[in-house]
Amino acid sequence: MPTVEKSIEVNAPVSTVYNQWTQFEEFPKFMDGVREVHQVDDTRLVWHANIAGQDESWEAEVTEQIPDKRVAWRNKTGAINAGVVTFHYIDEKKARVMVQMDYEPEGIVESVGDKLGFMTRRVEGDLERFKELVESRGEETGGWRGQV
Repeated sequence: MPTVEKSIEVNAPVSTVYNQWTQFEEFPKFMDGVREVHQVDDTRLVWHANIAGQDESWEAEVTEQIPDKRVAWRNKTGAINAGVVTFHYIDEKKARVMVQMDYEPEGIVESVGDKLGFMTRRVEGDLERFKELVESRGEETGGWRGQV
């Protein structure tokens, strides 16, 4: 199973960065191909995205969430993927976001895309857009501080 590991430094406090990441329904603003994320409850999300030219929907479950530290997930339906996003304090005005994700490409198009590094570039681009979103606003649009 392939793994993607990417990180980025964001010029914002770790709590601001974490709080924005927990606004799952805003993921389409920075995640390429994601059309909608609907948060059903504290741990269940329904995703709609365009993957390799195909409209896809799936349900994911947040398996662990610790404020300012980490959010872990796994898919319950659709293509196999699971991962963790961790948040690291650098200083009072800077944080590092690290994504580690395991996934299983489905079909020939996704397998070829994987061999060409498509998923790695997508995660890299998503993190760049997330950084731009947080830094351009200067504050989070909300946040959930509960634990899973």
